[in-house]
Amino acid sequence: MAKILVADDEVDLEMLIKQKFRQKIREHQYEFIFAVNGNDALEKIQQNPDVDIVLSDINMPEMDGLTLLSKLGESSPLIKAVIVSAYGDMENIRTAMNRGAFDFITKPINFEDLSLTMEKTLKHVIHIRETLKAIKENNILKMYVDETVLNFMGSHEFETSLMVNETVEATVVFIDICSFTSISEKESPDMVVKLLNTYFDVMVKEIIAQGGYIDKFIGDAVMAVFRGNYHLDRAIEASLAVRRQIDKALPLTEGISFIPKVSIGINSGEMISGNIGSASLRRLDYTVIGDTVNTAQRLQTAAKEGQIIISEESYQKVKESFNCLEVGKVNLKNKSVSLTIYEVLD
Repeated sequence: MAKILVADDEVDLEMLIKQKFRQKIREHQYEFIFAVNGNDALEKIQQNPDVDIVLSDINMPEMDGLTLLSKLGESSPLIKAVIVSAYGDMENIRTAMNRGAFDFITKPINFEDLSLTMEKTLKHVIHIRETLKAIKENNILKMYVDETVLNFMGSHEFETSLMVNETVEATVVFIDICSFTSISEKESPDMVVKLLNTYFDVMVKEIIAQGGYIDKFIGDAVMAVFRGNYHLDRAIEASLAVRRQIDKALPLTEGISFIPKVSIGINSGEMISGNIGSASLRRLDYTVIGDTVNTAQRLQTAAKEGQIIISEESYQKVKESFNCLEVGKVNLKNKSVSLTIYEVLD
């Protein structure tokens, strides 16, 4: 849900916005917070640090919109502001832009234009936050970047968050390209890498589409992690999509008879998330570890070509949402008792 703060001393504007955006409010796409001036807006932002964008008038008592822009730039640089004002002269527009306004809309408000501008601004905010998240999770950064550079990139809290270790509830997926070793023995290294990267790209798109992220590539296999709401369901949806797309994949060139198939293991539960590796080498891998992860890999090993395998515990959680078939009991490495496993069907 996007959180939008509206700073304007016109009391009628609150009712108007609630009416114009009632469907998005009802569908929990937008949440609006209202402030009567710049001071009030800054207080509301302190109370709601997850505000995405600010819609601000210029002429307001106590603190005007242009001053608010300056304060936002200092205290909340990730929040983007759109000026909505009757003062649409070039001087005000230039001043607003120079103080960090993302866009400028004149009154009386054209709500269609406002809606499109809000969508554009929100996309920009999401892109910035996803970029920061990617930086935070990027292994290359943590392997090679000097501590002084990390400090330069942001606050102490940002640096500390890079090094945080925590116990999380998540789902891990291992996807292996079956029999790919055989093609690596027959084709040129360039062709092998080209094929592997093409298949990985197919997998990555489907994993990201379901809100997962790639933990690592292991030879001809992918390890992906899903966190947040319905992480097990989303992991299964992504795995089904990967299998469908890989089954449809065509040879990249004539003479290649290899038909790609995947075997997939999925497991859900508690795991440790943190930076694992050698600090002296400055080679740390932001990853997840634990029995849940190990079991997911072993479930993948137990999966046959084209199979998506889950544990009985996972099956009990998703049996009303997905069509599954009991495979039977298997003995997994380092497990003292056999486990009943299930195959997820289309």
